[in-house]
Amino acid sequence: MALRRGSATPPGGTMPLVGHLRELRRRLVIAVLAIMVGTIVGWIIYPQAFDFLKQPYVDGIKPLLERKGFQADLVLNGGVGSAFSFRLKLALSIGLVISSPVWIWQIWGFILPALHRNEKRWAFLLTATGAPLFAGGVVVGYLVLPKGIQVLISFAPESVDVLLSLEDYLNFVIRTVLVFGVAAEIPLVVVMLNRLGLVSARQLARARPWTIIGIFVFAAVATPSTDPLTMLFLAAPMTVLYLISEVIAKLTDRKRAKAIPAELADDEASSLDD
Repeated sequence: MALRRGSATPPGGTMPLVGHLRELRRRLVIAVLAIMVGTIVGWIIYPQAFDFLKQPYVDGIKPLLERKGFQADLVLNGGVGSAFSFRLKLALSIGLVISSPVWIWQIWGFILPALHRNEKRWAFLLTATGAPLFAGGVVVGYLVLPKGIQVLISFAPESVDVLLSLEDYLNFVIRTVLVFGVAAEIPLVVVMLNRLGLVSARQLARARPWTIIGIFVFAAVATPSTDPLTMLFLAAPMTVLYLISEVIAKLTDRKRAKAIPAELADDEASSLDD
């Protein structure tokens, strides 16, 4: 049976393996093109983006270093091509963020045909909720950046100068905001697993103490700095979001339990009619 152009599945059957590979290739091409366009935009807005990422250092860290008598300038080392590679890396990071709605949707577009209609509705809802949660986590990570850098720099001896590499600083910023952004997606993962029937609210409640311990361990390992305050900024919202997702899972299980007798009654009635 011929496939409709742009359709994930044929009109009246399942897609063969070759069709799946073609569909995957098409969606990968779209995702890569979106990332390339986003990278071009990131290259164009590089000056503004760099000033934005550098602001936490200028406002919170540079004055601290100057008061201690340290040289407070950010340096770019690594050779003649380091400036180009740095700009390209930052542009690519911006491109990934800008194009994220496109490549995330391509992932969902490849998965959705395998889901039932009710699961598709929840997938759309969770996808729409994921963007604000990720953005909120990124904002929190950006706000705690000065505190994390300040703690790390405080370990420097008084007798040496601290020369921060631009590339190391960029890696630190990207890692921090991404960790906070990804951590904010915890409720989406939990709710989706519950909707698919892979985990129940009772199991979540039983595992709650160990989950909270795991959250704090993850926060301690994932945060680039070593201070407990930054870890708490990550672990506390993660814990609250997990508890919220547990409540949502409990409501979902109750609704599912009420729907089962109705479905059994409908099946019994249809069998009697037959």
